[in-house]
Amino acid sequence: MITITPKRKFDVPIQAACINVDIFTGKTLEDIKKLAITEGKENLTLNDAFNITEDKTVETPNITLIGDFSKVKRIGQGMKTGEIIINGNAGMHTGEKLAGGKIVVNGNSDGWTGSEMKKGLIEIHGDAGDYTASPFRGTDTGGMKGGIIIVDGNVGSNVGCYLRGGTIKIKGSAGRFLGHHMSDGTIYIEKNCASRAGTFMTGGKIIINGTIELVMPTFTIDSIKPKVKVDATLNAPGPFYVFLGDIAEHGTGKIFALKTTNPALSTYEKYL
Repeated sequence: MITITPKRKFDVPIQAACINVDIFTGKTLEDIKKLAITEGKENLTLNDAFNITEDKTVETPNITLIGDFSKVKRIGQGMKTGEIIINGNAGMHTGEKLAGGKIVVNGNSDGWTGSEMKKGLIEIHGDAGDYTASPFRGTDTGGMKGGIIIVDGNVGSNVGCYLRGGTIKIKGSAGRFLGHHMSDGTIYIEKNCASRAGTFMTGGKIIINGTIELVMPTFTIDSIKPKVKVDATLNAPGPFYVFLGDIAEHGTGKIFALKTTNPALSTYEKYL
């Protein structure tokens, strides 16, 4: 196991996509220390900014980060195998394009965590920032395509945008524009959801156990279901109001809103 700790407080972002099990594999400790990073406009090595040690008696997790990594971007980018544990906060783009393996954040994670993720597991035992599991603005590559993201706390706005597959489980509440432009996959919110959920949605499902601030007028009520399947491990007990949309996009996506926490939605029942 490789253990990495910051040598100092970072004032500007560090680009460190080299903190990756695939990249570390087969390298000596000295090779790892020489890997290139940038701090602002400065070109550095990993050893310039971090203390790096190795314990050959521990195989898993492969990499442990200890301390504040909130300014460190792209940890585990594109990783295919192995496990990274971050005992502290993580910076932007953590687990971006993850293709396998596991990343655990024992703290908060900043924006674009899990962006364009394909496989694997990301667990965040705190809050997650805006654009979690969402692509960059203006890209045509789509969003998260597979894997699982679990957030113990709350998430910001624009989470799960352009979602193409996979599952996002949020144990707290979610900000606005959840699942914007999603076409497949599942987003499950245990608490509350702000407005504009599912805008331009064409497929997939959003499940809200708490209150939903507003159901978009481009969604129509379809039915009331006694329960809904989140994934192979979880069925959420209802009853749930089921809304279809986004009709403006000829969408067939579904928003499930728990009936008991959304009494204001009872006015839709006359249309069933």
